[in-house]
Amino acid sequence: MTQSALKLGFIGLGIMGTPMALNLIKGGHVLFVNTRSKVPQELLDAGATACTSPAEVARQADIIFTMVPDTPDVEKVLFGDGGVASGLKGLGNDPAGRGKTVVDMSSIDPIATKAFARKINALGCDYIDAPVSGGEVGAKAASLTIMVGGDQAAFDRVKPLFDLMGKNITLIGGNGDGQTCKVANQIIVALNIAAVAEALVFVSKAGADPAKVRQALMGGFASSRILEVHGERMIKRTFNPGFRIALHQKDLNLALQGARALGVALPQTAIAAQLMQSCAALGHGQADHSALVKALEAMAQHPVAPDA
Repeated sequence: MTQSALKLGFIGLGIMGTPMALNLIKGGHVLFVNTRSKVPQELLDAGATACTSPAEVARQADIIFTMVPDTPDVEKVLFGDGGVASGLKGLGNDPAGRGKTVVDMSSIDPIATKAFARKINALGCDYIDAPVSGGEVGAKAASLTIMVGGDQAAFDRVKPLFDLMGKNITLIGGNGDGQTCKVANQIIVALNIAAVAEALVFVSKAGADPAKVRQALMGGFASSRILEVHGERMIKRTFNPGFRIALHQKDLNLALQGARALGVALPQTAIAAQLMQSCAALGHGQADHSALVKALEAMAQHPVAPDA
């Protein structure tokens, strides 16, 4: 271990977590890992140490990252039997246990996030919520957008590690604000996917070539990253998951729950959520969220392009 290397923990080694963890190792740090299934061999080959529980990760590492699917998963990892909090408590009066930092990079409920932060703070440790955008491609390329909620000192301490995983890194505000920003991100992404899907179903049904229409639109005001990437997926029928419909459903439900609590109307978000639900009902819940187009195709009884 070099003098500048840190002892880090990473819990949750799925599609996103594994490449993010690998990038931390590539940055020269020592990594202790845990996941609900088998630790990927590529992480072990890179030098990661597998731990039997989140608590063990917390005991070994000074900064602990979590990257799991949903709010209940984060709660279980942090506060369940053998969770991170029990590992922090298990340090007893050891002053080395105080001042550790827990960084949750999952996309979860902002209100629950604030409660989790208070519990971790009560143990003498910092808590940061830092959800990401950019999908598997961004995780592998270390180009994720990272939306951070936490205090400035904790952010400054973790920022060099965020730099190993992402490019656009912003401290939004206090705990929960990172998650609020991610919910906003998911609203915008979902509505853009729905807009692109509607447009491509329309042009295909009208008899125009959707690939050539997309090419033309990429040079105009309608151009967007969603049209570029997800529009191509809809045309080429490549729905292998970069970000699953089931996970985007979860995020839109968070948006609608928050809207009810705030007394805010999000009518277009509600429609996008129903389109996602339709896709799940058609058996596409584990497909990429660009497969939202399949709900519109079913209603039109016309696909944008033939399935392979």
